[in-house]
Amino acid sequence: MNATINLEKEHFPVLLDELISIISPLYGGSFIDCTFGHGGYSKKILENKSNKVFAIDRDLKSLKIAEKLKKQFINRLNFEINTFSKIGNIKIEKKNIKAIIFDLGYSLSQIKDPTKGLSFNHKGKLNMKMGLNNYSAHEVINNLSEDSLIKVFKTFGEEKMSKKIAKKIIIEREKKNILNEDLVKIIDEVKKFRKTKVHNSTKIFQSLRIFVNKEISELIYGLINSFKILPTGSIIAVITFHSIEDKIVKFFFRHYSEDKKTSRYLPDQKSPNKLFKLIKKKPILPSLSEISKNPSSRSAKLRYGIKINNTNNFEEFLNKFKYLIEIENLSKKLWKKFIL
Repeated sequence: MNATINLEKEHFPVLLDELISIISPLYGGSFIDCTFGHGGYSKKILENKSNKVFAIDRDLKSLKIAEKLKKQFINRLNFEINTFSKIGNIKIEKKNIKAIIFDLGYSLSQIKDPTKGLSFNHKGKLNMKMGLNNYSAHEVINNLSEDSLIKVFKTFGEEKMSKKIAKKIIIEREKKNILNEDLVKIIDEVKKFRKTKVHNSTKIFQSLRIFVNKEISELIYGLINSFKILPTGSIIAVITFHSIEDKIVKFFFRHYSEDKKTSRYLPDQKSPNKLFKLIKKKPILPSLSEISKNPSSRSAKLRYGIKINNTNNFEEFLNKFKYLIEIENLSKKLWKKFIL
């Protein structure tokens, strides 16, 4: 995952100015960039010679970009190929961390990369693996049960035609393995009478990408484990791009920053276990100027919280989104057969 980019030419880290103003890198310190991608945020942070960045990305193709930036910012950039849910395992002086940042978007270069198979126009075997995966979309589409496919499509893609699409997939895969172009054709046939502004395959492809890359559990445990290593007074900032991930991030910050009601007849009680201070409850959105330069930024939302407490009981958070993780765990049926 990394910053979305302009659909025409140049790479633009989304909400860059807004993010930088929040994390205040001018004062110096260490920062963790959990979604390094093209290195846009890390590079901006490293412009201050007092700063260091530890960057993470699961995409092996980010390594080349990181190596180039390392030469530009000698001894100030560390990079690791990993998933950000493993952030607790990185070797960094935790007391100096000023902020941890996440940008949950995908770049145009990733979408256009034929080896990843994220595009509707891709021909051949389904993939959608971003790195460090146990299975691909090919295994999912050609092996997961009809009921499981419906759950994935409906929950992660919010696709209203999930049942009909899943049923058609089951019929067609009896004849042969379904390829990328076959899946697009199946979806088009099911939705041929539905007119929308977005591509017919958008929601199904989104659901498969989330499922294959375990984006829900990655985000949930990435947030929890980031909190655990973050010193009090420091910041977690997250840029989301679709409603499911924004719902998770919104709950994480709001739920753990609010005073709890013991009764609707009594005033709110000051909670001694609040974890965050929120400067803004509503998300920060891209300006019209940014959207005109980079149309793919239009769905971005930036939320952040300042850590104020070391208590870390996240049982309510995990229970709130347990149903999403349970759907991700339908993939366990594929592990034994297709683990890499």
